[in-house]
Amino acid sequence: MTVEESTDYPEHPREKHRGPVVLRRGSRDEDSTTDQRLLDSRGPSDWVHTDPWRVLRIQAEFVEGFGALAEVPRAVTVFGSARTPRDHPEYELGRKIGAALANAGFAAITGGGPGSMEAVNRGASEAGGLSIGLGIELPFEQGLNPWVDLGVNFRYFFTRKTMFIKYAQAFICLPGGFGTLDELFEALTLVQTKKVTKFPVVLFGRSYWGGLYDWVKSTVHGEGKIGEKDLALLHVTDDIDDAVRVVQESYKAWEDTH
Repeated sequence: MTVEESTDYPEHPREKHRGPVVLRRGSRDEDSTTDQRLLDSRGPSDWVHTDPWRVLRIQAEFVEGFGALAEVPRAVTVFGSARTPRDHPEYELGRKIGAALANAGFAAITGGGPGSMEAVNRGASEAGGLSIGLGIELPFEQGLNPWVDLGVNFRYFFTRKTMFIKYAQAFICLPGGFGTLDELFEALTLVQTKKVTKFPVVLFGRSYWGGLYDWVKSTVHGEGKIGEKDLALLHVTDDIDDAVRVVQESYKAWEDTH
């Protein structure tokens, strides 16, 4: 779900989304995104008076997301790099993880983009599962990948992040960049502060995530910035069955308390 620049899709023209609106070819060239216009404090002050109206757009985006995803069955959100090429081993890994989740009865939710996100959506769709993509308006956006069965496009990151959490029972993080790291640590914060419960966070790929985990353990935990229980929130693995097992056990624990 990372926000790095991605590869083109041969399946359809390059496109840009302005919320639910699709812009293709020359129409997609815009100087800024909705998020930028909301967060940028520069420029004439008269635009400040339009902010109350922005609230209605934000409200509508939440309503659209809740409405589209309300009937989604149990699901797992999978993050990973948009830059992973289709001939890379991590792409095939993503397909296998998507298929494994589908076979275990979980829908697969991704950021809907290319790379590892596409691989997971593809694996879930090919295995007969529900493949969900939550896109975001970006200056270099490519559009939802061709293997998304249910897609929702968002203007605002914070709205999209809510959907990633609200409709999933676990996170699996494949190797990724800043976007993946952002979602990873936000998820950990929400679990640590008990905003969400029984919510495992799986880091897939020891060679990629091992250094980060060792730093968290030796430095962050070692200096008392987090506790032993906080460190245990992370599960690092190279085994797909192990990742699915963690998800299933957590979901069963959640079911037992509801």
